[in-house]
Amino acid sequence: GNVFAYVYIIILGSLLLLNDLMGLMTENVKHLNFCPYSYFYSTIFSLFHILFFLSDLNAKGAVFQAFEMYRLKSCVDFKPYEGEKTFIKFEKLDGCWSFVGDLQTGQELSLGDGCDHKAVIEHELLHALGFYHEQSRTDRDDYVNIHWEEVQQGKEHNFVKYNDSFITDQNTPYDYESIMHYGPYSFNKNVSAPTVTCKIPEFDNIIGQYLDFSNMDIIRLNRMYNCSSSLTLLDHCAFESINICGMIQSSKDDEDWVHIKSISGMDDHTLLGQCRGKSDDINSTFNTNQSAVLESRILYPRRDLQCLQFFYKMTGNVNDKLVIWIKKDDGTGNVRTLVKVHTFKDSSWKIAHVPFQATSKFRYLFQGVKGNPAQSNGGIYIDDINLVETRCPSGVWQIKNFTGFLLTSPSGEYIQSPQFYSPEGYSYGIQVIPNSSYKGYTGIFFHLYSGVDDGALEWPVANRQASITVLDQDPDIRLRMSSSKSFTTSVTQDGNFYWDNPSKNGKYDSNCQCYKSGTWGWRTFISHYDLHRRNYLKNDDLIVFYLQMKVVEYNKHHATFTFYNLLCNLNKYKRNVLCVKNVSTFLYLSLLQIPKFRIRCTRSVCVITMPRLKEFSEAFRKKVIDSYEYGNGF
Repeated sequence: GNVFAYVYIIILGSLLLLNDLMGLMTENVKHLNFCPYSYFYSTIFSLFHILFFLSDLNAKGAVFQAFEMYRLKSCVDFKPYEGEKTFIKFEKLDGCWSFVGDLQTGQELSLGDGCDHKAVIEHELLHALGFYHEQSRTDRDDYVNIHWEEVQQGKEHNFVKYNDSFITDQNTPYDYESIMHYGPYSFNKNVSAPTVTCKIPEFDNIIGQYLDFSNMDIIRLNRMYNCSSSLTLLDHCAFESINICGMIQSSKDDEDWVHIKSISGMDDHTLLGQCRGKSDDINSTFNTNQSAVLESRILYPRRDLQCLQFFYKMTGNVNDKLVIWIKKDDGTGNVRTLVKVHTFKDSSWKIAHVPFQATSKFRYLFQGVKGNPAQSNGGIYIDDINLVETRCPSGVWQIKNFTGFLLTSPSGEYIQSPQFYSPEGYSYGIQVIPNSSYKGYTGIFFHLYSGVDDGALEWPVANRQASITVLDQDPDIRLRMSSSKSFTTSVTQDGNFYWDNPSKNGKYDSNCQCYKSGTWGWRTFISHYDLHRRNYLKNDDLIVFYLQMKVVEYNKHHATFTFYNLLCNLNKYKRNVLCVKNVSTFLYLSLLQIPKFRIRCTRSVCVITMPRLKEFSEAFRKKVIDSYEYGNGF
C-alpha cells in the first residue's frame, strides 16, 4: 500500500495583520534555514487533534489552504498534535521562516506580517519537510549567478550552495519554476539591482514564482516520502488514453458515447485540437429523447463531500441536455441507487462543478439526451474530468475573449461579474481589471450587493474568508499552478464598514437595480506574463473562482469540535453517551463545569458522558464551534 507521511501541527500566535491587499505582495521573505539534523518525517501515524490558538483568521485559513494543496498533490498530510515529541509549531515571529528538516524536538515555523499567503506557507512547510532552496543545489552555478555584492549584510546564508554529500536533488533537473527558488531581487541592497540572475535570461521572469508548487516540487516531495498518490483526488480523466480511465458504457441506455480524436470544428478541450487530442461525445445520429450513459469506475470516498469538475460543450439542438447522476451503494454492497444531480445546457466549452456527498462507494454518470436531431449538426462533448474530495467553489465566472480585453481596455477599467449568491445567502460581485494601474498586472476586486435575503442575514458580515482564484486550466488538477489570494472580513476592516448591509452604506447601482458596497482586492492579482505563460487563457477564457467560508475567533480557552454522531456504533446501546469522531479541539470551559460531565479520548475518538444527554444535546451543540473545513482544491 501507499505510505502516507503525517506531521503533527500546533498553531499558535497573536493577531496577524492582513496583507496590504492593494499592493504587490513581496516575494522576498526572511528565512532562517539551518539544518543541525538531516532527518525528515517518514513515520505512519493515525489521526490526532490539532490545537488551534491562532487569532488571525486569514492566516489560519491560509494554512488550511496549503494543507489542502499538499493533500491534493502529494501523499503528505498534516495531522493534529497530541503531545508528541516531533511537531511543527506555527507562530507569529519576525518574518516568514522555517528550519529545514525534522529537529526531532519540535520546531517553530514563523508566519509574520504579510506571510498569510498559501504559497508562502507551502514554501515554508517544504523547508520543514526537508527541502532547501533551489538555488542552494550543488550544481546551481550552471544555471544562475549570485551577485554577492548586492546581497544585504547578514542575509548571505540564504544563498549558500551545499555539497552533494549534504543534500540531494532527487535525480531531477534544475527547476526555475520551483516554489523554493528565490526571485531576482531577494534580499537586495539596491531596489534596481538583482541578487540572482539566470544564465539563460528568459528564465529571470520565472524564478521566484509564488503561485503554487511546480510539477518538479511535487515529484521530489513524493520521491522523498516514497509514494505518488493523492489523498483527495478520486478520479481524473482527459480521455487521452485508450481505456478512457476505466469508464463503461451503460447497458440500459439507447446509444453509446464515442471516444473521438479532435478534428476541425470538433476540438477537444485538453489540447484544443493540437496534436489530435481526444474527448468523449454523442452525436446527431440519435433520435429525439434518446440517451447515452457513461459511467465511472467504482470510487471509494474518504471524506463526505466531493466536487466533480469537468468541461463540456453542446453544439447540437437547443433541447439537448447533459445530466449528471450519482449511483450509490444501495446498502447491500451493490452500487445501483441512482440520484439525479444536475442538468447542463451550453454551446461552447464551459467549466462545470457538481457537488456530491457520497459516504460509501459510488459511481458518477454522464447522461447525454438528444433534442431534435433533424435540426442538429452537432453533439455533446465532455473532457478534462477531475473529481476531488473538497468543496466546490461558491461562484464561477468564465470571461470569454479575454485577450481582447487585455489589448483594448484602458488602465483601471473593469469588467463586472454577474450577481452571485454565497451558500449563506449573501449577494456579491467581482470586478476584473485587465490592465491594472500597476503596469503589467491584472487586478481583481470583490464587493457586496444588496440581495433578497438581506433581512434574515447577520450584519455586518464578519469572519468570512473570501478566496479568489484565477484558474490554471491544465487538464490534470494536480499540475495546476492557479493564482489564489484570500482576505478575511472584519467589522471595521481598514476603518471602513465595507461589510455592512449595502442597502445601508452602499451606493445604488442601476445595472443590478440594487446597492453595492465598496470594493476590496488586489491591483496585482496576477501578472500578464504569467497569464500568457501557462494555461490561464486556454481557449481565450479567463476562469475566476470564488469560495467563501465562515471562520470563527479563537483564543486559548476554546477551539473547534466536530460532531460525528450523537451515538457512535460502539456506544449505541448505552445511555447518556455522546461519541465524536475526528475531534479537532476542545469545548468551551463552561462545558467543563457541567455536573457529572466526563470525556474520554483515544487517538481518533472522544466519548462524552453527561446527564440527560437527549434534552441537553441541542444546547450542547450551540456551545460548540463547528470546525473550520477548508475546501478550495482547484
